[in-house]
Amino acid sequence: MQNIHPCFSEQAHVRYARIHLPVARDCNLGCNYCERLIGGASYHSYRPAVCERLVSPAEALSLVRIYATRGDLKVAGIAGPGEPLYNEPTYETLRLIRRLFPELLLCLSTNGLLLSKSIPRLRDLGVSTVTVTVNTINTNTARKLYSHATIDGRLLKGEAAADAVVKSQMPGVARAADAGILVKVNTILIPDINAPEVGLIAHAARDAGACIQNIIPLIPLGRFGSLRPPSCFELWKARQDAGRFLDQFTRCRQCRADSVGVPGHLDSTLELS
Repeated sequence: MQNIHPCFSEQAHVRYARIHLPVARDCNLGCNYCERLIGGASYHSYRPAVCERLVSPAEALSLVRIYATRGDLKVAGIAGPGEPLYNEPTYETLRLIRRLFPELLLCLSTNGLLLSKSIPRLRDLGVSTVTVTVNTINTNTARKLYSHATIDGRLLKGEAAADAVVKSQMPGVARAADAGILVKVNTILIPDINAPEVGLIAHAARDAGACIQNIIPLIPLGRFGSLRPPSCFELWKARQDAGRFLDQFTRCRQCRADSVGVPGHLDSTLELS
C-alpha cells in the first residue's frame, strides 16, 4: 500500500494521483496555526483547510467516478476542511467509495482526538492509511498550540484541552497501527515553540507504530499569523533529528482539501462547477 500512496512514498509522489474530497465541514480542535476557508478568497489559496466548496457524499462519489477514468488514481482521501472523524459525511463517503471502487486505497487526515474510538468503523470501511497531525507530546507546549477542544460534547479550554490532545493522539496512532492501518505522522515545525521536540515526537510515533513522519513548515495564519516560518536550515535540522527514529517524507505540498492529481507532477483542484 505504501509504495503506491503519493503522500507516503517519495517515488509514488510523482507517479500516482490522489483525490481529496471536501466533505468534512466541522472541527473539534482549535489549532492556533489554522484558518479554515470555504469559497471566496480561498479559491486562490493553496494550503490545508481550504476548499472552493463542500460536497455531499453522493457528489464526492460522482467526482471519484470522473477522475478514476484517468487511470492513475490510486487514493481517495478526506482531509477537511474540518476534522474528518468529527463529521458523519466522512463515513458515508468512504462507504460509497469502498462499495463501488474497492481497488482504491481509502485514506484520511485527522487531528487524532477521535482516532482510537473510530478504529472499528475505519476498519469496517476498509481504510488503509491515516495521517495524524502530532505537533507535540508535551501538555505545556500543547497549551500554546490549541485554544480549545470538543470532547464528547464538552468544550475544553486551556490545560484541559491540551491534556486531551496529548492523551488522545499517540494512543490513536498505536491503535490504528495495531489494526493494520498504515500511519503517517505530520508535524508542523513552529520555531521557538515545538522545534526542540521533533525528535521526541518521531521517537514516540515510531514506538506507537507509525511508519513515516512528514515535518512541514508553519504557514503563518490565524493566531500564529505574526510568527515566522522555519528557515530551510531549521527544517533540514529537524528532519535530520527526527530521521534518527522514523523515515522522513520530504515532498509534501501542504495540499488543499479539494486537491486532485499527481502531487509532484500534475496537481490541481477539483472542478466543482
